[in-house]
Amino acid sequence: MSITLTDRPLFARYPGMYGVLPHVSLGTLPTPVERLQALEHVLEVPDTRVYVKRDDLSGPPYGGNKVRKLEFLLARAAKRGYKEVLTFGGAGSNHALATGLYAQTMGMKSISMLIPQPNSSGVRANLLMSLRAGIEVHQSPGMIRTALDTIGLLFARRLSTGRFPYLIAPGGTSALGMVGFVNAAFELKEQIDRGEMPEPDFLYAASGTMGTVVGLLLGLKAAGLRTKVAAVRVTEARFSSLRKAERLFRASCTLLHKADPAFPLLPFPQADFVFIHDFYGEAYGLYTAEAMEAVRLLEETSGLHLEGTYTGKTFAALLGELKSGRLQGKTVLFWNTHNSHDLSAEIKGMDYKTLPKEFHGYFEEPVQPLDLAPR
Repeated sequence: MSITLTDRPLFARYPGMYGVLPHVSLGTLPTPVERLQALEHVLEVPDTRVYVKRDDLSGPPYGGNKVRKLEFLLARAAKRGYKEVLTFGGAGSNHALATGLYAQTMGMKSISMLIPQPNSSGVRANLLMSLRAGIEVHQSPGMIRTALDTIGLLFARRLSTGRFPYLIAPGGTSALGMVGFVNAAFELKEQIDRGEMPEPDFLYAASGTMGTVVGLLLGLKAAGLRTKVAAVRVTEARFSSLRKAERLFRASCTLLHKADPAFPLLPFPQADFVFIHDFYGEAYGLYTAEAMEAVRLLEETSGLHLEGTYTGKTFAALLGELKSGRLQGKTVLFWNTHNSHDLSAEIKGMDYKTLPKEFHGYFEEPVQPLDLAPR
């Protein structure tokens, strides 16, 4: 499905990009913003305004933050005539699943190269949904082995099909993928201008591969907003760092400027980028008590469902800042990057043993102790 200039506010503001950047309409956008008044009441912060950006509703068949990036990445793959895409993630990767589901809607096959992560009900659900969607999944014991296995698979595909699959970086984070979140910031600017919420002082979002937080930062500054981005680290420090943020910012900014020279070449606004490291815990995908308490509190006060790997830790950081008083009198926006679509009916009764053998342990061994039961 094609986009018109009015469908995405970035193109409306910089029409020179239209037709230059590959894109396809996949998401149900704009996603709503809602005020969390019940949470404000429970926390007794009457002079602080807390909002949520509902990217959990970003589109069927799968919500969350990935569809915004895939609108550009899958469009490029299709434009170049690819029939297969290959991407990377942990065993329960939301990105890998979203890539496969949306690639399927465009008539492309998807391959996921996965590495182990702590077990959870979410990992199980995503693996079964990948199976249901016909995504080809492989698990290797670590990143070096994954790289080697990927090279072998690429050449095997070249021999069997005549070409390599289109590669999508982990998390969809690349100069092109981040354009989806530059557009998201312009989408937020329109919602502010319509009076749906005040301009936020701080925007809290999970920092995994960094595409979401850096894309938002670039878009906010290009849109003329003063909002600071609070990036909550949920992966190892080598994957989420200030140096990487600056590199990604410049790469995406340069891409957009080349697509339409009216888009400004902006300096990296380090003063508007706040890194929060204290809520990561012991490992990627390993839940923390603070994260699961944040999951519980938001569900009880607002009916919104988070998870323990990304959004639970991010919301725990926001709660910590609220309770400390550092956000007193501020307007705060939590960007919900989680998929809220319930997959349980679609995977009910599926046999995990039809997955490759290396994934069976996720169903035969217990989930981590802090995991919450599925809805």
